[in-house]
Amino acid sequence: MAKLKVEQRIQAVERYVNGHESMNEIAKDIGINYQIISVWVRLYQENGIEAFLKSYTNYSAEYKMSVLNYMNETGTSSIDTAAIFNISSPGMIRNWKKKFESGGYDALVSKKKGRPSMKKETKKTTKPAPAEGSIEELETRIKQLEMENAYLKKLNALVQMQEKLPTKSKRK
Repeated sequence: MAKLKVEQRIQAVERYVNGHESMNEIAKDIGINYQIISVWVRLYQENGIEAFLKSYTNYSAEYKMSVLNYMNETGTSSIDTAAIFNISSPGMIRNWKKKFESGGYDALVSKKKGRPSMKKETKKTTKPAPAEGSIEELETRIKQLEMENAYLKKLNALVQMQEKLPTKSKRK
């Protein structure tokens, strides 16, 4: 099924509303299921042409919850509820209902899709150098000298082990 433009949807609904053709005839002519035309007619009857002009909307969790509550309290179908609240697809309401039944209110909260945006690099805050002659400065100097001393001892031990190993002569 190909997506139809807004004008084509309005034209199909007006063909049915004016009484010229049945839903089945219009559906066969356009190449879609007659139930889709039924949904369009309901939307048109409740909201007029504005129902088809609406672009993508991100619904809040509170709004989704109010739609589901209305549907439960009145016992209306998802098609009727979609028409009343001017929601483009009754399947969307059924998805909300499934999510709510499986995960509760938190499942209705919209999550961001796609990759997270790149964050700007934050400058690392370096500790200011301790004042010369202070206790902190002397302690850091001691630690540095101890690391240097340990490094030199390891290096000396490796050199002595290397000298103790017998050298192999190459045969020609």
